[in-house]
Amino acid sequence: MTTPDFAAYIAGLPRVLAGAAALFRDTEGRVLLVEPNYRDGWALPGGTIESDIGETPRQGARRETAEEIGLDVELGRLLAVDWVQGTARPPLVAYVYDGGVLGEDDLKAIRLQEEELLSWRLVEPDELATHLPGTLGLRVLAALEVLARDSGTAELENGKRVG
Repeated sequence: MTTPDFAAYIAGLPRVLAGAAALFRDTEGRVLLVEPNYRDGWALPGGTIESDIGETPRQGARRETAEEIGLDVELGRLLAVDWVQGTARPPLVAYVYDGGVLGEDDLKAIRLQEEELLSWRLVEPDELATHLPGTLGLRVLAALEVLARDSGTAELENGKRVG
């Protein structure tokens, strides 16, 4: 049983948003991006973690990927965690998981969630900054660097490495 004092304490704590995405590549090393219809620009498949129902970041990334592009795949390791300050929103903690390499059959199986997405495309790593400006682009580049160097998870603040 929760006491009123504890409930008030919890209600008064700072808030943070949490999102999770999957980084998919094709056999040529290009990155899979999706184009949302609710905002400008491109993104990785992924979205908000439904933490209020007990969803974990990994579960959220997998669920969002299945919903958005129709691919329900076991995700690989955590590549990056990014703390992103917001001006019109609470801070965001963004998790990026390794979605692996998609073959031709996987790419043909992509089915977009029409309620949220307009299109998808494969983008060369050196062109990511033009499609993913700001912290998202930096986050994806850091995740690719983790894969290339086979190093540990990148800890980021506003897209830049810390520690």
